[in-house]
Amino acid sequence: MISSLSFNPLISSSLNIGCIIHTSKNKQQLAKQKPVELALGYQNPNGCKVFGFESRGSIFERVSSGFKRIAVMTDGTSTLSSVEEDFENIGILHVDSSLKPYKNHFKYRLKRYLDQKRLIEEYEGGLEEFAKGYLKFGFNREEGGILYREWAPAAQEAQIIGDFNGWDGSNHHMEKDQFGVWSIKIPDADGNPAIPHNSRVKFRFKHSGVWVDRIPAWIKYATVDPTRFAAPYDGVYWDPPLSERYQFKYPRPPKPKAPRIYEAHVGMSSSEPRINSYREFADDILPRIRENNYNTVQLMAVMEHSYYASFGYHVTNFFAVSSRSGTPEDLKYLIDKAHSLGLHVLMDIVHSHASNNVTDGLNGFDLGQSSQESYFHTGDRGYHKLWDSRLFNYANWEVLRFLLSNLRWWLEEFKFDGFRFDGVTSMLYHHHGVNLAFTGDYNEYFSEETDVDAVVYLMLANCLVHNILPDATVIAEDVSGMPGLGRPVSEVGIGFDYRLAMAIPDRWIDYLKNKKDNEWSMKEISSNLTNRRYTEKCVSYAESHDQAIVGDKTIAFLLMDKEMYSSMSCLTDPSPTIDRGIALHKMIHFITMALGGEGYLNFMGNEFGHPEWIDFPREGNGWSYEKCRRQWNLVETNHLRYKFMNAFDRAMNLLDDKFSILASTKQIVSSTNNEDKVIVFERGDLVFVFNFHPDNTYEGYKVGCDLPGKYRVALDSDAREFGGHGRVGHDADHFTSPEGIPGVPETNFNNRPNSFKVLSPPRTCVVYYRVDESHEENNSTNVGVVEETFAAADTDLSTESEDSNLDQIEENLEDAVVPKVKVESKDVETNSKTHTKWKKTQTKWKRT
Repeated sequence: MISSLSFNPLISSSLNIGCIIHTSKNKQQLAKQKPVELALGYQNPNGCKVFGFESRGSIFERVSSGFKRIAVMTDGTSTLSSVEEDFENIGILHVDSSLKPYKNHFKYRLKRYLDQKRLIEEYEGGLEEFAKGYLKFGFNREEGGILYREWAPAAQEAQIIGDFNGWDGSNHHMEKDQFGVWSIKIPDADGNPAIPHNSRVKFRFKHSGVWVDRIPAWIKYATVDPTRFAAPYDGVYWDPPLSERYQFKYPRPPKPKAPRIYEAHVGMSSSEPRINSYREFADDILPRIRENNYNTVQLMAVMEHSYYASFGYHVTNFFAVSSRSGTPEDLKYLIDKAHSLGLHVLMDIVHSHASNNVTDGLNGFDLGQSSQESYFHTGDRGYHKLWDSRLFNYANWEVLRFLLSNLRWWLEEFKFDGFRFDGVTSMLYHHHGVNLAFTGDYNEYFSEETDVDAVVYLMLANCLVHNILPDATVIAEDVSGMPGLGRPVSEVGIGFDYRLAMAIPDRWIDYLKNKKDNEWSMKEISSNLTNRRYTEKCVSYAESHDQAIVGDKTIAFLLMDKEMYSSMSCLTDPSPTIDRGIALHKMIHFITMALGGEGYLNFMGNEFGHPEWIDFPREGNGWSYEKCRRQWNLVETNHLRYKFMNAFDRAMNLLDDKFSILASTKQIVSSTNNEDKVIVFERGDLVFVFNFHPDNTYEGYKVGCDLPGKYRVALDSDAREFGGHGRVGHDADHFTSPEGIPGVPETNFNNRPNSFKVLSPPRTCVVYYRVDESHEENNSTNVGVVEETFAAADTDLSTESEDSNLDQIEENLEDAVVPKVKVESKDVETNSKTHTKWKKTQTKWKRT
């Protein structure tokens, strides 16, 4: 049954706001944040295309007068329910009853959201129409000329200047309407646009008697003179003729069941010390990503940023493609090529803050005016001290138009398949998470420190994205773990599909830096990996770009350090450091993927243990590109051990591709034996055995499982093609034995009704799949490929030719992890007392 708060895009115009009764306890605080403060500019209700502000009083009166008579559409039928009933029936409170003490917070959040959405529908024709701001602002072709609009309420005079008029705007004065929007229509000359395609333009305006030049806020391309050091950027009028405009050839591929994300930075993807291009990335790097069985690529630093070393996070031009790597048409080529390979493409979107750069960025429009006339808050609220950047005023109508339109622009113009929202923690709270460790206490999430303006914006953003593209994937980079972040807007959640599990890499780094191997806690590792909210999906990762930048070290570098330069040859036996490093590198990444979330992320190069950090060209390194690249030659050189980590990365992705472990809701940790240093768990119907002990081999080690039958090896990190020692035999059948009384977990072995015995060498992880014996006779040749594959590969790879190595491994693994037997994932059991939730570490299912 659809909740009475479900938002059907087909009836969105029928959704309206309703009244809400606040308790006396919170009236005073709520009075400070009246919904009218969200309503700062509107389309003329009579339909005229004008922009700006209406008096606060008149808007508030209209909204208030409608409170008593407005009802909310429920599920697309004619059924109406009272607003009061809707506010009492908030879906997220039924998902997590422990949120009920914060009901008033969610009622207030819902009211603010519905208020804003209704106003957008009333004055702009709906959320999706509102998000077409790029068709109204900036430069747009109209019959007989180019129409340019810019919102700059603080300007006294304004002109458009550029190459087309010799940078003299005296003949191109703009007119300002009552809402602070400047406009000019520049007629065509001899049938051609007066502003040529790919020519430079700027917005010139006067403030306090002084003329200043700025890049238009809605500019779609911006470039810099490469021959001048620290030269300012120029806006570029981008409107290529049809013959030069890239035409997409491939449809978006189907949305994957679970995202396996390859996080990539186009500029630093070359093996040479230079900036790589969109087209080179498309032709050279995308096939690598597909070959390693990722289904999603996440692109960083797409939005234009004047300071390269900011990693793309200090955005100056929000609608412009970073010109360092090519043109907008080149980026379209990249995305189309990814789609042709079956890859979804996510964009790292930065709406949490903007560059402090005045000359090149949006901050140049802030001239000390009030918050209502600026993109940013005034005073301390408008400045992030740690990031040295500006903070948006999410309550401002024109800011909402700008940011929501920005999302639609990237989805529709470039065919992105979704977003990874950067810096969400900073958005959610007035304190921005600075110097604050979140403990999980709900009071940390729902208080006066919550920035409800930002929460409402994110709800609108997620509603918009999923209305435009139902198969979109939207991920939040949030370290706080705010409850409801990953629940639908219809439940008064914030609406993200996934949250990045940011605590996981921090724990691995802590272990590698501060703990000896025998001090690693199996229970703590398991708890950290499974500590996520019930029904809110996470993308897990062992390391991302954050752990790879200068000043830190990648996992491979932490494990093997300087020996990566001298001891990675297959022509000699591995040193103890290299042997340990490669083994733990595989284990850490794999257990993070298999146990840590419903999606997985890897940063470019970490799949093969890239040995060095990333250091962008900057003053401190003499503006060097030496470490702002990826050394693909390391994994391509057959006698180096980097290929082993890469091959295992490919195999574990293939395992998920065929068994859908990330998409499975069945996740049960049955043993975290700290003395043995062994973790045993099930994901789907696969059984995973991780032995972190540095020395102990366990023969006949008993592991619990759900389903009875015969089990075989699906994936083995100790196989020789992964740089292991080949100690686990793949020709063995593992038959289960029943444990205890059926249906009585406390009488079972580790709360599992069946068990079988395995060989578990030190620092290895082995995955077992259940053979469907009813199909075995008809599929005997296929079921047996596990043994045959590893037997064939059980050779000294240092003697193989470079041509046959990786291609053969891929072919073998395709069969090895995918016997032609249907393996179904069953939902986790739901005992009403012990398993209504995942809990933090599945303690109801574990007994060591």
